Amino acid sequence: MKSIYINKIAPLCALSLLMVGAASHAQQFSGVVLDADGNRIAKAKVSLVNTKYKVVTDEKGQFTFSDVGVGKVEVHVSAKNFSHINEYFTITDKDMTEVKISLRATVMEVVDVYATPLHSSSIESALPVNVISGDDLRLKQASTLGETLKNEVGVHSSYFGPVASSPIIRGMDGPRVLITQNGLDVGDASRVGPDHAVAAEAGTAQQVEVLRGPSTLFYGSGAIGGVVNVVDNRIPKTIDNQVDYLLKHNDVADESEATLSINTGYKSLALHLDAFWRESNDYKIPGYATAAEDHDEHEEDHDEHEGEETKGILENSASKSSGFTVGSSYLFDAGYIGVSYGRMERTYGIPGHSEHGDEEHEETGTEISEEGAVFGDLVQDRYQLLSEISFEDSFINRLISKAAYTDYQHQEIEGGEVGTQFNNEMLETRFDLYHQAVDGWKGAWTLHYKENDFKAIGEEAFTPPSNTESIAVAWLEEKHVDNVLWQVGVRVEHVELSASGAVDLHDEHDDELDNHNEAAVYFDKQSFTPISASLGAVWEYSTGYNLGFSAAFSQRAPSASELFSNGAHIGTSTYEVGALFTVHEESHEEHHELHVDLSDQNVELETAYNLDLTWRKFEGDFGFVASAFYNHIDDYYYQANTGLFAEDGHDSHDEAVEDDHADESEGLPVYVFQQNNVVMYGVEAELFYQLTPTLKATVFTDYIRAKLTDNDNNNLPRIPPMRVGGQFNYVTDKYSAELSATHYFEQSDTAELESKTSGYTMIDANINFFIDGLGDDMVAFLKVNNITDEEARVHTSFLKNVSPLPARGFTVGIRGSF
Repeated sequence: MKSIYINKIAPLCALSLLMVGAASHAQQFSGVVLDADGNRIAKAKVSLVNTKYKVVTDEKGQFTFSDVGVGKVEVHVSAKNFSHINEYFTITDKDMTEVKISLRATVMEVVDVYATPLHSSSIESALPVNVISGDDLRLKQASTLGETLKNEVGVHSSYFGPVASSPIIRGMDGPRVLITQNGLDVGDASRVGPDHAVAAEAGTAQQVEVLRGPSTLFYGSGAIGGVVNVVDNRIPKTIDNQVDYLLKHNDVADESEATLSINTGYKSLALHLDAFWRESNDYKIPGYATAAEDHDEHEEDHDEHEGEETKGILENSASKSSGFTVGSSYLFDAGYIGVSYGRMERTYGIPGHSEHGDEEHEETGTEISEEGAVFGDLVQDRYQLLSEISFEDSFINRLISKAAYTDYQHQEIEGGEVGTQFNNEMLETRFDLYHQAVDGWKGAWTLHYKENDFKAIGEEAFTPPSNTESIAVAWLEEKHVDNVLWQVGVRVEHVELSASGAVDLHDEHDDELDNHNEAAVYFDKQSFTPISASLGAVWEYSTGYNLGFSAAFSQRAPSASELFSNGAHIGTSTYEVGALFTVHEESHEEHHELHVDLSDQNVELETAYNLDLTWRKFEGDFGFVASAFYNHIDDYYYQANTGLFAEDGHDSHDEAVEDDHADESEGLPVYVFQQNNVVMYGVEAELFYQLTPTLKATVFTDYIRAKLTDNDNNNLPRIPPMRVGGQFNYVTDKYSAELSATHYFEQSDTAELESKTSGYTMIDANINFFIDGLGDDMVAFLKVNNITDEEARVHTSFLKNVSPLPARGFTVGIRGSF
């Protein structure tokens, strides 16, 4: 299979090399970047949009471009603590050397976004965007991507313990939120289940971007809820020499971490190497792991169980991970072409698990046995190609090519033996063709192909081997009309899902009861044609203010696991049944039998109608970003708790199990993928105020409501609660300090058979000491998390009743560059 993928990707390399061309000679374009008072701004980034030209201003704020083609150009300028600006100039046959560009100060951090094909910054997008980078990213970085991003507005964490947390965007996760690395799918199994770690490392990233809202136009079906894009420098674009490093240790999990990133080059060859290592033990918690239930009937069981647990420790929560990436690029006048190889290894315990079938699940209240343990063992190899080529004298003025091949393996190890092995091979290619402006319209056409081979092997494989193949074309355009930026786009995609092999629906009780035997079921190929379209506008109605509006129509094809699943999922302690099946119960004498049969109903595309409004003030000492969204989704796929229980699958067939109501907690809760119409709406807001030149205050809040339209009381499960938070940042030349507090309200808008979750408040602090004379930007830091040592349980977690958030923890470390 790997050789087939290599044969497919090889022509892309050849195409990129053939299209390398020399730039034509033209005029010089130079000038200076100033602030509102006329002071020169050093280290400002200046680029000509949709071209190869990018420079940084010198200490005098000056920039110079040579050989710029004659015609109209769009100049984009950005600098730390200033708003970005776009200005237009017309290059003639004479040099333009006295250009002056002024930037206005802002209290907000404004960062360019790489996740969208058309250039934008975090304040220039019709949809709201979170971007964390630089020191902010290093401070927030945790062992998982979900925990790294959980304090961003509109973003929560699935929190499968500290080892496998994924981001949740506006209540959506799994196959609705795409995790990408430099714009391409990470190719892991984290979208299949919350117990699978995300194979993307924030420790070596330059920045992490979150697109909140439908992003199918850019990325296809898997991004109907949003995108998290991890940007790193594995394929370098310059030969600048730089070394970045970080060392840190925390006491809450006895966790040590080290990261190193090296960029260098010679002449036209750029080189990159990065590596990370992280190891932790079981982490500390306030009190006991198992939560006391809200109802009196559970208190006695909880008291008995406390005696069996180790107080203050979450057992089986240790982890160890390491990885490296090596990459190289060939740089030429019109662009670059580069390749990289990366490897990641991660072994982690899955909290709340022992002998399979003894785990506690959120809605069951079953107890945990201390015998045996469940671990996840992840290995991923990733090959990637990136290329960008500019064509100055052509209608097609730029080609960006991306390709990645990923070979991923995840083993669930139970009692020292492999219970289930997940293999995922993915090939993805993407071409973005940009054109010259036509009557002010700038845009790009995208051709996007992805093939995914997924296999679950073992006694507890809950889904058959499957292949998912998709091909899509998209067209995006934007135009400035006075002070309004209009953005339009459409995407057509074709997706085919096929399951190889068969699911055996033979019922071990059928011979005794009705002499009826089901033959093995072979699935027909499932084909879908999702269509997405959007209209957006960003109106800068006054200096330093804008309004962003987006209306989107998005469709999503179901994932293979949503259709074909039928078996016990050890990681989540559930028995999962796909949308192609139906579940019913039959009573025979003293026993109740659960039967899974093939459904005669067709599965449908998930269709979303989304409205998004964002209001921003981004200049001066006071700024804010406030968003409101409404999302109506037809035929939404979700896992419904049937209230039934299945045997653990060790000694019986997965499809038919005895359900003895006298002791129903002995089995696994049965969850069925169903389709229904859903509405999701909410608000998000973040306010910034520079109280003094050294002190800044920030306040934020977010709220989401999600429910089925057929019943006002039928809420979707595991929807994040409302929260409100704030922080103070104090910065001087020698040190900086931060104090933050976030209150999570009680979540009582629960689904059927789902328990509510109590509210809690987390208080954190950090201090950074800037050290001169030892390289560049050397910082020693101290962090304290959960200062009040509060017991907190995450409503969005499958394991909220057995995996509370960590206790009070101290982290010390040092980071820097040279």
